[in-house]
Amino acid sequence: MQSTSNRRRALAAGAVGAAALMASATARAQGRADKEGPVKVVYHVTQGDAQGSRCLGNVRNHLAADPTAKIVVVGNGAGIDFMLNGAVDGKGAEFAGLIGDLAGKGVSFRVCNNTLTSRKISKDRVLLDATIVPSGVAEVANLQYREGYAYISP
Repeated sequence: MQSTSNRRRALAAGAVGAAALMASATARAQGRADKEGPVKVVYHVTQGDAQGSRCLGNVRNHLAADPTAKIVVVGNGAGIDFMLNGAVDGKGAEFAGLIGDLAGKGVSFRVCNNTLTSRKISKDRVLLDATIVPSGVAEVANLQYREGYAYISP
């Protein structure tokens, strides 16, 4: 009688294990299916013009390697400075031209309104190719969690 009971337990455990394996395989297959299409990346800039310059170089290189990538650049704190009218890189070149070029290739630039408010920067100083969002950190979190963007801090 005990061997019948052991067999039933073993069969039940095997059935549970097989169901778990099937569920895991299905989830992995769906995960692969969800990962088809363009790579989605958010570049998060928080440290000013030097980081902004690195970011733009990284984005340019990223698009050269993968022109289908969907890229969003989010700035908050000092990370908005390169997205303001008149901002220049270390060589004196305005950021506006490169930002405009990348925006023309589908890159989205987003500036934190909380930063504009706390630093008393007028919204009209933000480049036309950039969009103002309520909160830079909330934007980054939403892109990562809700929309599946990979995070890069250049």
